[in-house]
Parts: sequence; structure tokens; C-alpha cells
Amino acid sequence: MEIKIGIQNVGREIVFESAETPEAVAELVSRAMNGGAELRLKDTKGRVVIIPSSVLGYVEIGAEETRRVGFGAL
Repeated sequence: MEIKIGIQNVGREIVFESAETPEAVAELVSRAMNGGAELRLKDTKGRVVIIPSSVLGYVEIGAEETRRVGFGAL
């Protein structure tokens, strides 16, 4: 699932893939924004992304994408 994080006063957003469920990510974001010191997420390669909650602009949580099999319709 793709996660996009906007940082206040920064033109670029942080984009990475995560194996977490959308509900788990939403819970972590909620905790960080309601008094937490940081947002800590892990990507699919095992790297950890840490963002201070005071600079979070937005977090966009993408839907889980199922892997397609076959050629599909063009």
C-alpha cells in the first residue's frame, strides 16, 4: 500500500510502500497527531520513517492493491 506524507513548509512529499494495513497506519497517524511526539512507520524494505508530529501536513493512505494475474483488458 502506498503512503504519502506532506510536511509543512516543504514542497515535496514523502512517498513509500508499506505492508501495514490501512487501519494500522491510520491508528499510528491518529496517535501521533493527538499528543504523540513522532510518527514512526516502516516501509516494505524494512526502513523506518520517523517524522515529528509537529510538522505533519497530511497523510494519504492508499488502498491495498491486489496483485493482478494475467493480461487483463487494455
